[in-house]
Amino acid sequence: MSELLDRLKTDLAEVPWKDLRIHLQRDAIIIVADDLDLVTVALAVAEDNKPQVEGWITAGQLVKPTAEQAEAWESELEKPFRVLIVQPFILVQPVSHA
Repeated sequence: MSELLDRLKTDLAEVPWKDLRIHLQRDAIIIVADDLDLVTVALAVAEDNKPQVEGWITAGQLVKPTAEQAEAWESELEKPFRVLIVQPFILVQPVSHA
């Protein structure tokens, strides 16, 4: 487990929307709430921790992008996202720079 955790921490990247938008077409993007740790969520998804993942989905903390969100991001192609890939999903968190 720690090997997977280490890999996820290493793989964590910041990517602009323009590089993610192709994945929207195959319905692979999942938005992770800001109050969740992206690595923790990715680990739960990778380990198929259904109770934990279902809890986040029920709480609205893991959601698919809405058409309105995607449209807004299309007007801001350089908008940064923290990203982790857990096949077949792309887990993202919008980055808000102060």
